[in-house]
Amino acid sequence: MKFSWIACQPNCRGWVSAVGIITADSPKDFDEFARGRQLSGATIVLDSSGGSVNDAIALGRRFRGLGALTTVGTSVVDQAAAGDRASVLPDAYCESMCAFLLLSGKTRYVPPAAHVRVHQIWMGDRADDAKAASYTAQDLMIVERDIGRLAKYTFDMGGAGELLSLALSVPPWEDLHELSAAELRLTNLVTTDAVADVLPRQDSAIPVAEAKPKHGDRFVSSAMEGEAQPQVAKATKTAEAVVPTGGTAAPAPVQPSQ
Repeated sequence: MKFSWIACQPNCRGWVSAVGIITADSPKDFDEFARGRQLSGATIVLDSSGGSVNDAIALGRRFRGLGALTTVGTSVVDQAAAGDRASVLPDAYCESMCAFLLLSGKTRYVPPAAHVRVHQIWMGDRADDAKAASYTAQDLMIVERDIGRLAKYTFDMGGAGELLSLALSVPPWEDLHELSAAELRLTNLVTTDAVADVLPRQDSAIPVAEAKPKHGDRFVSSAMEGEAQPQVAKATKTAEAVVPTGGTAAPAPVQPSQ
């Protein structure tokens, strides 16, 4: 996941753009990004297809510790003669573990044109062909453990049990479930219907752009963890974990990804 500061001075404070797959490096990368910046109460604009369960939980707790606000969108900076103009395109994707990052905001807004999608967590190296793969007792233990961690995190962040119920009912071989406006409220992923609550001073200096035309189902093959991702996140089934290799010692267990 790539973090960048979007400035829109002098008419507003700016916000953090968080784009891409959540990997084992993401919490550390955010710590490095945050160093020296006053991010208390900042807005974080998410555009992500998900990734590592445990690293998303760690990152979400960092966001909450800052008292961050969260929303979904694609940050755009246009260069003009009068100076750079920053805006947020609402037709963006927040999928899988990204939904749980969204939950970390003290105030949470999802524009009507955005897509928030969820599904089960799974062993990252077997998500592409989950039905045909084989699993050990240790694999099942890891998944059960991480579901427990995810449940605790969900309730710590003020989420509802319906979020876990909806996500854990969708197996990896099915399309992700897109949350309706009613479900976003039911799960407590949304706490406000006013964009000004997360992106204040929506004036001429910081327009929220009109939604782009929809492109229909934009599912593509899974991206490898850590691979560069375009600014507009494509819908994917999972962020693959790196498969452990080599050695006579037992390999480290692969963490589930979502």
